[in-house]
Amino acid sequence: MSSASRLPQGASLGRRAFGGVVAAAFVGVLAACAQKKPAVVPSAGGATAVVTVAVIDNKFEPAAVEIKAGQAVRWVFSGVMEHDVVAEDGSFVSELQAEGEYVHVFEQAGEYPYDCSVHPEMTGAVTVR
Repeated sequence: MSSASRLPQGASLGRRAFGGVVAAAFVGVLAACAQKKPAVVPSAGGATAVVTVAVIDNKFEPAAVEIKAGQAVRWVFSGVMEHDVVAEDGSFVSELQAEGEYVHVFEQAGEYPYDCSVHPEMTGAVTVR
C-alpha cells in the first residue's frame, strides 16, 4: 500500500496545494531580488569633481557627501569585486566595474540616495544644496 493511500482523503490534495503556495512564494522572492537595473547614465568624464568617493571592500567611502548644485561627484572603483552606483531615482547609474571611475554632475538641489545593484547593503547619499 502506498503512503498516499494511507493518508486521509484530501490530504494529498492539501500537500500539493501547500507545495504550490511555497513554490509561488519562492518565485515571488526571486523576482523581487532580480529587479531590473535602470539604464546606464553615461559618465560626465570631462567634469571636474569636487568630491571623490572610493568604492572598495563593499562600501562607499565616504558614504555621505554634500556638494552645491552644478558640482560633480567622482566614484573611484578599485578591488577585485564589481560594483556600481545606482541612484534610487535613476538619475545616475554607472556600469558594473571593478576598476575605473564614474562622474556625475548634480544640477538640482536635493537628496540623492544610491546603492550598489549587486550589494544592496552598500548605500550612500549625495546631498546637493
